[in-house]
Amino acid sequence: MACNLKLSFASCEIFPKYKSLFKMDEMSSFSLIKYHKSYSVLANAVVSGREVAVDAGATTMRRAVVESGVARVEEKVKSSGKFGRFGGKYVPETLITSLAHLEAEFYSAISDPQFQEELATALKDYVGRETPLYFAQRLTNYYKDKYGSGPEIYLKREDLNHGGAHKINNAIAQAMLAKRMGRKSIITATGAGNHGVATAAACAKLSLGCTMFMGSQDMERRASNVLLMKLLGAQVKSVDGNFKEATSEAIRNWVGNLDTSYYLPGTAVGPHPCPTMVREFQSVIGKETRRQAMDKWGGKPDILLACVGSGSNALGLFHEFIGDEDVRLIGVEAAGFGLESGKHSATLAKGEVGVYHGAMSYLLQDDEGQIVGAHSIGVGLEYPSVSPELSYLKEIGRAEFYAVTDQEASQAYERLCKLEGIFPSLEASHALGFLEQLCPTLPRGTKVVVNCSGRGDKDAATVFGLRQTAVKQCESTIG
Repeated sequence: MACNLKLSFASCEIFPKYKSLFKMDEMSSFSLIKYHKSYSVLANAVVSGREVAVDAGATTMRRAVVESGVARVEEKVKSSGKFGRFGGKYVPETLITSLAHLEAEFYSAISDPQFQEELATALKDYVGRETPLYFAQRLTNYYKDKYGSGPEIYLKREDLNHGGAHKINNAIAQAMLAKRMGRKSIITATGAGNHGVATAAACAKLSLGCTMFMGSQDMERRASNVLLMKLLGAQVKSVDGNFKEATSEAIRNWVGNLDTSYYLPGTAVGPHPCPTMVREFQSVIGKETRRQAMDKWGGKPDILLACVGSGSNALGLFHEFIGDEDVRLIGVEAAGFGLESGKHSATLAKGEVGVYHGAMSYLLQDDEGQIVGAHSIGVGLEYPSVSPELSYLKEIGRAEFYAVTDQEASQAYERLCKLEGIFPSLEASHALGFLEQLCPTLPRGTKVVVNCSGRGDKDAATVFGLRQTAVKQCESTIG
């Protein structure tokens, strides 16, 4: 499958190791004649000019980036939005054109060196990247056995981002894309409020209107985040229920304003290209982790560990390493009151395949196919579906998925506070809680990276409340 990439400089010399990948005609056009790993081919060329013409075809996207006189030519196959049988666009016909336009704009933006440069600047100067890969010495010591053996535990500190969570990585990028498309206002939904705060902040920075839909239950539990969103200029609208109802209402509102508004998802779910876009903009987490691991110990992590609600923070960490089969990818869902209790958010552990919010993935549903409400002490994990890409990674066995209860997550929250002086979000605490099961199985020196996806100041009252409930139950039993 060949395609042409025209470069605006007169002469190029392909490095010998890449020469077999290309042929060049008298007009200095390259035709790509081989692919690598079905995703991309990279080639280097010594160039005399700096301007590059980008050619976007129907099934491919090409870009050439000139850096210090060297052009990197990249060929990427556009995604169909399907990960095996998962994903896709299960939406009304009225949305197909808008989604196709969004997809074209997305691929155009990520192939535009100017957009990438502006995004890199925003991530560095506004978001505060890169975030540290922190060696948790006391947590590591805690999990050593009586012989002093055990894994080394590192935290990817996404909690240190502006806004206190990983959500800002995607929010600022998509808000920039919305402005590039000429949109004046943003519509979105939020659960725990981290995505809401991040989106409201990005809209304030870029002078965009912001309408936020949030479940009434979540607004009560996360009142501080509601206040922050309002201070940032967002209009917060209450919806009966929680995140799934808020998402449905946000999509309905967007459908009525397709020409002027931009729907900004914070989760890696929904119709294509939404899951791909969120994963792409969150993948900075894994890219930094690879580079930081090489700097710290000269290799890759052995295990990547992340909580899973809908999947944005997990995919942000995992995606860079999917092709590294010697790196274990472990996602931890919310077991709530227990997997057999009916009150959990363990979609991958207990769900079945179905279609929800425009995509096929694993869902929590009853025997009649009706969506079942999710539960977790970590509000951001309360969603009855999950990323189609994570569904696929489960199905092919590339990633492992487990579940941690509310009580175990709360204990992990307190443990990290006391041992490292770090307040993790209750969502991230689910990943930390799984260390109790994981660490005794690991040999000395295993490098484990846990995505600390958010800050947990907002969760302190919930944790203390759960502790007091447990104490009362214990006293009642003893009495």
